[in-house]
Parts: sequence; C-alpha cells; structure tokens
Amino acid sequence: MKDTRKKNRTVVTAVFAVVSFIAALLLLHFYSPPMVFDSGYRTVMGTLADVKVVAEDSAAAQKSITAAFEQFEEVERLMSYHDPNSQINQINRDAFRYPVKVDESIFKVLEEAVKFSRLSDSAFDITVAPLIDLWNAAEEADKLPTQEEIDAAKAKVGSDNLILDPSHKTVRFAVEGMKLDLGGIAKGYAIDKAIEAIQEAGAFGAMVDVGGDIRVFGTPPRNKKFWSIGMQDPKDTSDVVGPGVYLLVLNVNDAAVTTSGDYRRYVSIQGQQFSHIIDTATGESAIDLTSVTIITHTAMKADALATAVTVLGIEKGLKLVESLADAEAILISSAPDYKIIKSSGANGYIK
Repeated sequence: MKDTRKKNRTVVTAVFAVVSFIAALLLLHFYSPPMVFDSGYRTVMGTLADVKVVAEDSAAAQKSITAAFEQFEEVERLMSYHDPNSQINQINRDAFRYPVKVDESIFKVLEEAVKFSRLSDSAFDITVAPLIDLWNAAEEADKLPTQEEIDAAKAKVGSDNLILDPSHKTVRFAVEGMKLDLGGIAKGYAIDKAIEAIQEAGAFGAMVDVGGDIRVFGTPPRNKKFWSIGMQDPKDTSDVVGPGVYLLVLNVNDAAVTTSGDYRRYVSIQGQQFSHIIDTATGESAIDLTSVTIITHTAMKADALATAVTVLGIEKGLKLVESLADAEAILISSAPDYKIIKSSGANGYIK
C-alpha cells in the first residue's frame, strides 16, 4: 500500500511538472516581450527620417514602418516647396488669380498655421516664402540683399492676406506675389500622421524622427520607462548625419520634441552665416537664439512653436511658451555665450 502511494505521488509530480512546463511555454508565447525594429535612415522631405517601432514581430513592425513612410511620401507630394508639381506650388502659382481648391489635409495645415501665426503675433508665418527666396538668391549671388529688396519682399508677406474658405476648401491670395512655404510645419504634420498610421497598424510603441523633429508614443524599448531623446550641443557640428555631441538627454512619453537651430541650417553670404529662420517683421534672420527645443503633445505644434520662439527671442518666446499649458522649452542663446534658458516645467523632462 505504501509503495502504491509513493508511485502515485511520483506520477502526480511528473504530471504537474509537465503541465507547468507547458504553461510556461504558453506564457512565453503569449506574453513574450515586444521587440524593437528600426527602419534605418531614409531620405524623405529633403531630410533624413528614421522610424523605430516596438511590435510583436517583424511582420507587424514592417507594416507599421511602411505605413509611416507612406504618410511622409503623401505629405511631400502635396506640400513640398521644391516640387513644382506639388499642390502647394499650384497655390503659389494661381491663388492670386482665382481660388484654388486643395486637398483636405493641406487645408487643415493651412488653418492650423494661421492659428499659430495669430498666437505668436506673426512670428510664425507660412507666407514668409518671398523673404526666404530673397535670402536664398542672395546666398547664390554671395551678396547681401538691399533694404529696398527686403522691403519689396516684406510687402508680399502676411497671413492676414491669406484667404481660406472652409466651405469649399479653397485658398486665395489678396496680394500679388504672395507665396506659401510649409517648411516650418509640414514635417510636424507628417510625423503626427505617421504616428496615427503606426498606431492603426498595431504597434505597441514608436519613435518617429524626421530631420530632428521627433514624436514618440506607447511602450519604450527594452523595458525602459521612457523614450530618451538627445539634444545636440550646438557648439559641436562634427557629425553631419547623426546628432553629434549630446548637451542634454530628455526622457519623454507620448510627446513630441522639436529643435530649431542655426548651427546646421543657415545661409552663408560673404563668409557670414545667417539663420534659415526669417523674422517677417524685419525681413532678416532671427538672431537671438542658436537653438530652440520645444516639448509638447503633437509634432505639428512643436514644429510651429520652435520657429515662433526662435523669431520672438528669449523673453517673448518664453512668455509664449509659459502661456501654454501643454508646452515646455529649452533655449540656447547665440554665440559666444550659449546660455541655457528653460521654461518652468522643462526640468521635469531632463534626465
């Protein structure tokens, strides 16, 4: 009788071990940690884009990455200033002569751009294109524009002269020679659309980076609590493709981080560098700040605010950011000081 009980216990123990092993395998199968997949850098919208996706497997990741780059291509097709066939250039050619009907996504970006222009007292202004063209031509000729040329370009600038008809989704210019350049907002919009596409494709989390404009959502990689984003030191530009030397590292979740700076993008005339960001009030380059980093919820908002704060300068720029409940800023003053100035809640993101 004793031997039978021992034998039964042995059988029960063996069965329990087998069941536990099967349960462990099932747990591993159904609850295996998600993996990180990286698209690698690809050229889109005149810059480099990288998409990192946290997904269950490579098929889900590839679906998400493909969806993201399809959004980039669509935004570029519609909004590229450098593509003569883009819809934004159709507006630039025809909108003074008659109302131009546009794609719904472009109309949405134009409406948002006008809101940011009003919010920033025109520090952000998508009608800045005539001034940008002037300074690009000056770089090509290696000759500074005259005050008369600047004044003539300024006369064609101003969001108040942009007429939007929500009922018919049309755009009209009130002033001849007006032109739109969505370079200060289109990347942000594309990133937001890419994030939406990645979420719909089923990824657990992602980081989308287009030319240094970044947005993240969901599960960070490798069991971390946050997505980490490096802020480049503007004094170091040794690495043309990568971020160079990090000045600060930011920890964020479900947020966008955009940096505007004159240390990589600029106009060079007679050996002097001028910021690519133009102050429409003066018609000249913004000079107060060498770097502006904005942290907020959407990339489009971060993109527009980074430009606006660069133009407004330290005092007015900080005042604008502090007036917004969902935005923080890290500013770096121009050379040679490179002083770091932060909004009241920015320290909460610094690692």
